Amino acid sequence: MTEAQGAPPEASAPEPPGESATSPDRRRRRGSWLFPCLGASLVLVGAGSKVLSDGFQDPPKLERVGRDGPVNVGATSRRDIDANNSPTLVRNPVRKANLAVANRVDTPFFSCALHVSLDGGSSWRRTLIPAPKGEEAKCFSPDVAFAADGTLHLSFVTLKGRGNVPNATWLSSSKDGGRTLSKPVKVTGPLAFQVRLAPDPAKPRRLYMTWLQGADVAPLRFTTTGNPINAARSDDGGRSWTRPMRVSDGSRQRVIAPSPAVGPKGELYVLFLDIGGDSLDYAAGHNGRGGPPYGGRYKLLLTRSFDGGRKWGESLVDDRIRPIHRYIVFFPPSPSLAVGRDGRIYAAFHDNRMGDPDVWLWSLAPDASSWAGPKRVNDTEQRDGTWQYLPKLSVAPDGRLDALYYDRRSDPKNVMNEVSLQSSADGGKTFTPALGLASRPFDSRIGFAAKEGLPDLGNRLGLISDVRFALGVWTDTRSGTAATQKQDLATAVVAVSNPTRLSDPVEKGLRYGGLALILAGLALLGLWLTGRLSGERTGARSGSGA
Repeated sequence: MTEAQGAPPEASAPEPPGESATSPDRRRRRGSWLFPCLGASLVLVGAGSKVLSDGFQDPPKLERVGRDGPVNVGATSRRDIDANNSPTLVRNPVRKANLAVANRVDTPFFSCALHVSLDGGSSWRRTLIPAPKGEEAKCFSPDVAFAADGTLHLSFVTLKGRGNVPNATWLSSSKDGGRTLSKPVKVTGPLAFQVRLAPDPAKPRRLYMTWLQGADVAPLRFTTTGNPINAARSDDGGRSWTRPMRVSDGSRQRVIAPSPAVGPKGELYVLFLDIGGDSLDYAAGHNGRGGPPYGGRYKLLLTRSFDGGRKWGESLVDDRIRPIHRYIVFFPPSPSLAVGRDGRIYAAFHDNRMGDPDVWLWSLAPDASSWAGPKRVNDTEQRDGTWQYLPKLSVAPDGRLDALYYDRRSDPKNVMNEVSLQSSADGGKTFTPALGLASRPFDSRIGFAAKEGLPDLGNRLGLISDVRFALGVWTDTRSGTAATQKQDLATAVVAVSNPTRLSDPVEKGLRYGGLALILAGLALLGLWLTGRLSGERTGARSGSGA
């Protein structure tokens, strides 16, 4: 062929024998890639939807409003040297500005107090607690709760004898927000310790009470093991009560610190500690003196009842709790329990598994069988030698989780306390940076039994959470000295900027729609892979038989 005749056209690859560009086999091979591409696309889109549902929101922003202020009326008086601690803070569900705080008083005399606010905590007044007829005027270890209809219930024990041990448990109620209290009604008999209240949010007249029932005691200790945690239920607003129902399993010999809560469907939860072989604290092997804590492990346990307290099921939260200090077993530090409107359960406590005390969080999703966690809440450096301890949890109506705790991060000597608040908008997976609530640090060594090396700031803090704010109450010693042991209750308000979040229908649509897309995509990929492997095996058999 000459140059003038032009170059021949490029040779094209020969068609496979018996196959043209439009043959069914060619179309089948091209179409076979449709399934994996479509499946992978569905998986990616579904994963993206799931990520959006879980994380399309900004974290809350916290800001303290003004300065902290006192709750108890004697906080600014030099004549008042009462040791006020262990506050319970509650809010009236009918009248939101109506708050109440009940607390223990340790020195100079064992007593208890109730303070009420009608203006959201801007001011407080003390309410007289009526003494039961025939009892010594020794009110002690109170708790307080608002029922769904706005009725305030106050529980307390009366003490008797030189040992100042509980002689009976009483309940008094108020229809005017806590300004006046009714004549007390007797609920239980002697040796009821660590009494707590839990109202049913859906049934105004249903109220639960839990306590640790002692059999025999001596100064600072239980003389026998096997003392159970009990519960009783009232269905008429506290006028009458069921017989005590055992909460803790009979095989557990040393259980303490019950913390009850009622879920959105009326289920009753009780969080408590099984302290195992700790006779150091349970039987006062320390003789009321300070020193190293018990070296073993505690178990954190949750029991729950779906039938009003008749039957109980137990769940192990964690069996590696390491105690951080010695204490008097009659009023030990309490773990904190909170239940969201969606039924998610949160538990918090402190331990020193990492070398110094930290705040830890566990959570149990609705219908889940195992706990998530523990999640370290405090944002201090690990093993920095300072204490973060005694957490209090609260869940806002929009699901935000708040955690309040004592914090010594600013003092390298680990003596001066502050109070920190952190919040989570994703079910406890992440928390905001800590926000200090106290305007000045206060000495952790001031309080009952401080001279013996067992200073006690009480066994709990108070916290309520709403969509736009949180309000905390704690034991503060800034006005006390080692000589007076004076403790006061301080409070502060935190403004919360709402995170940008998806509405519930959209969030659920993205979550469950994304999950459906992921499953559909995986199914397509599985079908494609099965077909491909089957085709390869068929081809291999054909080739071997050719």
